[in-house]
Amino acid sequence: MPHYAQQERRALADLLLRVGPDAPTLCAGWQARDLAAHLVLRERRPDAAPGVLLKPLAGYTDRVQRSIRDGRPWPALVGAVRTGPPLPLRLGFIDEPLNTTEFFVHHEDVSRAQPGVEPRSLDSGLERALWSRVRLMARTARRRSPVGLVLEAPGYGQVTARPGTPQVTAVGDPGELTLLLFGRQQAARLDWRGDPAAVDRVRQASFGF
Repeated sequence: MPHYAQQERRALADLLLRVGPDAPTLCAGWQARDLAAHLVLRERRPDAAPGVLLKPLAGYTDRVQRSIRDGRPWPALVGAVRTGPPLPLRLGFIDEPLNTTEFFVHHEDVSRAQPGVEPRSLDSGLERALWSRVRLMARTARRRSPVGLVLEAPGYGQVTARPGTPQVTAVGDPGELTLLLFGRQQAARLDWRGDPAAVDRVRQASFGF
């Protein structure tokens, strides 16, 4: 089984060490240290992780995340990201579906926030893995897209995220479409097709998790 989740985890950890704890990210209000603390919390603090998605619990989650962020030196914090959770969560059949897109997106959160950085060239295996997840996640865009939306990856296929008119088609590599579905459409390299007003509505829509 390919280990793209581990590949992306290592790439992100290497990038975090290069840019440093104060580097900007695409996550509003977060520097690299905040993003690293979020990942450690997600994997090692199950008591606090629900607050990532559930607003009533967000205050506790924020306090735990700050304590993780401020409670250890930067190399140790990045080391915790690199090491990941204890077994069995590192096993491939759990790790791959749970973490491949998570670490890919957060790598791009750091990378694309740095000046002059161009998108990576991804190997075809990772692109196939991301496309399979795009097809699964497209249904989440049904209730979030303000207009009809089709996602097209040349060489891989297309999927209708939301039927209807007016219709917008977002064309790009699987990684770029992944960023769209995670709410990073402003940073994604996409070819937008459709009525300009409808395209603008999609570009401003609140996707993501």
